This record gives sequence, C-alpha cells and structure tokens, in this order.
Amino acid sequence: MAANAKHYVNNKQFLEAITEWKEKVKDAESLGEEAPPVTDYIGECFLKIAQHLSFRPNFINYTFKEEMISDGIENCLQYIDNFNPEKSNNPFAYFTQIIYYAFLRRIQKEKKHLFVKFKMTEQTNLFDTTAATQEHDNTKNFKDEIKVSEWTQQYMNEFISDFETNKRRKIKKRKV
Repeated sequence: MAANAKHYVNNKQFLEAITEWKEKVKDAESLGEEAPPVTDYIGECFLKIAQHLSFRPNFINYTFKEEMISDGIENCLQYIDNFNPEKSNNPFAYFTQIIYYAFLRRIQKEKKHLFVKFKMTEQTNLFDTTAATQEHDNTKNFKDEIKVSEWTQQYMNEFISDFETNKRRKIKKRKV
C-alpha cells in the first residue's frame, strides 16, 4: 500500500466503479427507467483529477482556475458514457485528457473575453475620458489621478496585437 499512497486516484478501483455504474445504466435502460446518477466515488475521482491537473505549471496561475475545474468535471460527466472498459482499462488517462482539453477551451474563452474588454477599452478611448472634469470639480484634476499606467496600456496593446495576429494566422491556416 505504501507504493500507492502517492496516487490520489486508484486506477483499478476507478475502473471497477465505472464498470459497475455502466452495468447499472444498462439495467436501467433495459427496464425503461432513468439512468442512475454517477456515484460519489466517481465524482470524487473527477474532482481529484481536475484539481491536481490544475496544479501543473501551465495551469497554476490562472485566476479562473475554479471555472476550469468545473468545466473539466462537467465534460467528464458529459462523456462518461463514451468510456468503454472493454477497450481501455485506464479511465484515469481518458478522463485526464478530457479535463486537459476542457482547461484549454476555458483558457481560450477567457482570452477571447479579455480581448473583447481590452478592444472595447481601446475603441472607446476609455482611459482618457473616464474622469472628465465638470464645473464643480475645480479643485483637482481627477483625470490625472485615474490615468492608466504605461505598463497596463502596453500590456493591453500587446495582448490585442497578439490575439489578432493569432486569429489571422488560424483563419489563414484554415483556408489552406
């Protein structure tokens, strides 16, 4: 047992749990009943896989890590029926891949969302007009206090440029 202590999901138990659940689903379908929900153990395994995958260096620093984990678990539940214990005896690898690609899709969604926010800010020239002075604001120039830092402006411009370049590259690649 000491050798397995470092593993957070026991692949053999996970396979057995999925196999048993799939049998229950088949029985329910043959009786015309609703499929039983996924067991707590299977759900716990999905959660552990997603959480541990989120600790990898390429996923660790995202602020939307919880959304990534949720997407991964949701996709596992969506595609659990596609896992075939007769073809594969490694559900850990199967569901890790599903979660990995769910993470990548979430990152792309968030980058697109960030692009839209940055582009709107750029288009509306928001940073230059947010603190327009009014007649009763004769004591201070609020516009100068709210001005965005040069670093932030540079980051936004680079992000927009990189995003648009990647988008053009993908479109060009699709056409070829």
